[in-house]
Amino acid sequence: MKATILVVEDEEKLRRVVELQLKGAGFEVEQAGNVEDAMRLADRADVILTDLRLPGVSGLELLANLRRQDSHTPVVVMTAFGSIETAVEAMKAGAVDFLPKPFSLDHLMTVVNKALELRTLRDENRELRAELSQRYEFDNMVGHSEGMREIFSTIMRVAPTRATVLLCGESGVGKDMIARAIHHHSPRADRPFVKINCTALPENLMESELFGYEKGAFTGANTSKPGKFEQADTGTVFLDEIGDVPASVQVKLLRILQEREFERLGSNKVKHIDVRVLAATNVDLRAALEQGTFREDLYYRLNVLPINIPPLRERKEDIPYLAGFFVKKLGKDLGSPVQSISDAAIERLLGYHWPGNVRELENVLERSMVLANGAVLEAGDVKLDTAPAARFTVADNFLPEGTTLDQYEQSIIREALRRANGNKSQAARMLGLTRNALRYRLSQMGLES
Repeated sequence: MKATILVVEDEEKLRRVVELQLKGAGFEVEQAGNVEDAMRLADRADVILTDLRLPGVSGLELLANLRRQDSHTPVVVMTAFGSIETAVEAMKAGAVDFLPKPFSLDHLMTVVNKALELRTLRDENRELRAELSQRYEFDNMVGHSEGMREIFSTIMRVAPTRATVLLCGESGVGKDMIARAIHHHSPRADRPFVKINCTALPENLMESELFGYEKGAFTGANTSKPGKFEQADTGTVFLDEIGDVPASVQVKLLRILQEREFERLGSNKVKHIDVRVLAATNVDLRAALEQGTFREDLYYRLNVLPINIPPLRERKEDIPYLAGFFVKKLGKDLGSPVQSISDAAIERLLGYHWPGNVRELENVLERSMVLANGAVLEAGDVKLDTAPAARFTVADNFLPEGTTLDQYEQSIIREALRRANGNKSQAARMLGLTRNALRYRLSQMGLES
């Protein structure tokens, strides 16, 4: 569609010349000789080109009226009294550009096209913000169960504060989504949100990744580099799987929580930052306290506002709503013909135990929709992971004959390490432990190295 330019000018001859030029360039043109007429036409315009000297009320008053109406239409002002003071006054009032009379038609077109580009950028920016807002609004965090309604209420209470929040729950329950919702509803919403997956960071690199390093701090440090906390300054840091942080880094995290300060690796210069810390764990940190693998003082600093997120199997009443939401969402993303899900398919989902929680539900529906042909996802289309989980079994729930509890535990740990090809992080996940908890057990077994 052609862009519409509103020309507000009391001098008819000039208004006519500008109109002819703009129409010749392919624009639609509306005309007004005063502010009153301009306000009636303003909603139709993509750009407003107005004189500053108008009969009765000035062009500055037009700018003020548009601002009061929260108009997003770019305004370019033109005047024969082209001075810096006038230009500054107009720009302060909300004008995007200034066109001094007399002006060439080429200059006119340049200014109008720049204003249209700005309009496009503003529209795209609003759409992106609206999309981000929609993504983390509670209608996209589906939960009709009592437990989830309580979590939504808690989010709204804790989000406006800067208090540290500890999110506890199994893998796949939506800890990442809730952390982002807290940030999005906080006063820091327009500031950085930096997620740090503690499990994914090797122990020997974790300190430098979190706190940065100075040039020459270690071999290969050819330049200085800020860490994740510096990148999140004035915003929010989300520490996912906080239980996997080694003891040496726990001390620095405690300092940030207590003093809001740290030092880069290889530096003795103290840096001060303003960050809000959110943390998440899928293991019981209190057990790690008893084992000595997690600092007690850090635990209590993190556990200021705990939010316990129930697994999907404990809130199955949410499954029909989640399934409907994912079918609608994935239908757009995948270009799938599936538009809805049948009651029989819902019943099949309700009968499953969901060890992977909401993330697994979304993955199952995505796989099912890719392979389905009809507009309705039927029970036969649902592709559940029915492979039995690998488990260590003991007949009659007793230990094997002649085996102590310690020996049996050690055999399980050795088997997990074998299956993980010696990868301690992977073995820890298989055992439902933090990496530090596994290291503690290995040290007791004399296998820490």
